[in-house]
Amino acid sequence: MFQRIRYRLLLSYLVVSASLLGIFAIAVRFAFTRSLTEQITDKLIAIGKGAAANVELEKGRLTVESDFRPQDLIASHQALQWFDTQGNLITQQGKNVLTLPFLPNKIVQFQTGKIPIQAVNVPIIASDNGELVGYVRVSQSLEEFDETLQKLDWGLSGGIIITLVLSGIGGILLTHQAMQPIEESFERLKQFTADASHELRSPLMAIKINAELPLEYPEEISPKDAEKFQAIANATNQMTRLTEDLLMLARTDRVSNQNRDTLNLTSILENLIQLYKPQAEAKQINFKFQLIANLQLIGDSSHLTRLFTNLIENAIYYTRSGGVVEIKTSRIGSHLYINVQDTGMGIAPENINKVFERFWRADQSRSYWLGGSGLGLAIAQAIAQNHGGLISVMSQLGVGSCFTVRLPTS
Repeated sequence: MFQRIRYRLLLSYLVVSASLLGIFAIAVRFAFTRSLTEQITDKLIAIGKGAAANVELEKGRLTVESDFRPQDLIASHQALQWFDTQGNLITQQGKNVLTLPFLPNKIVQFQTGKIPIQAVNVPIIASDNGELVGYVRVSQSLEEFDETLQKLDWGLSGGIIITLVLSGIGGILLTHQAMQPIEESFERLKQFTADASHELRSPLMAIKINAELPLEYPEEISPKDAEKFQAIANATNQMTRLTEDLLMLARTDRVSNQNRDTLNLTSILENLIQLYKPQAEAKQINFKFQLIANLQLIGDSSHLTRLFTNLIENAIYYTRSGGVVEIKTSRIGSHLYINVQDTGMGIAPENINKVFERFWRADQSRSYWLGGSGLGLAIAQAIAQNHGGLISVMSQLGVGSCFTVRLPTS
């Protein structure tokens, strides 16, 4: 149980850490990408203004006297294009030329493809009269930009992985320290429950004997006193059953695997069927079974007997006269499946998750039936989990319930 809690705490811690790191990485990448894009845009605008200053208007035609050497543009993965006011290309320099249509109203243009390119459009203003005489489009390959972002992604990913590994190691230590006091308190509580249950046996047995003794001689006591002694005896039986169940729960987790033997589960179920068949017939219940022969597993015989005893008792108790209680077994892979199905009152959907809680009952109006303590299903689930298995339930009100026990064969 505590191991599962540790795993849940550690998983929750890692999920939260991963989420925060992921948000941080996305924010860093977004801010870095935006800043780098703005830097490239500002650089291209500066180049465009320099190229625009070298343009002259002669006799209605633009004359370009570029100070930029083509070798420099190629080395910088840049290109220059000059356009007139109608958007017609006059001349161009460089290798990474934008092939998209010229759009004078759009300052920044992006071209995707094998080589992504960013470009800016800078207007050319005549120095003498301030009129618009043309445009310069400066473009640059974004290969280096993408490589920089890729390095950033690798760095962030590596940092996140390393941080999560270190956080996982720290989380294991922290969860161990956090759970240790709880485990110690729980163990002390279990020990106290076991000790208290064990010590209660003797006084309860003494009360039971002294309460039942006068009942053996009814002629010596009045009917009113006989009722009181009978009530004391019934209450003592109820308390005895409760202490036995609490002691059983306290001891369940302490069963060592070394004390387990190879068992024939079919034989255990057949003995229980023979034991409870008269009780089912007395209640006019059709007790059916379909058992696979020689189902072998490793476990504790007394505990497994108690597990299926609780399930069968519940099924018979909650099934009305004329109903059906059926036990089926199957083997799938390395697991055995045992179904205990009844046509009883069923369980409401909102109570399905409560059936294995201690002291919970489907019929809340009844008191301890037959000395029952309300711990039967909790004990059954504890035994199944102690054997590496589990119990699941499917139920419908007015139709019945089916408890499925899954146990490993080894």
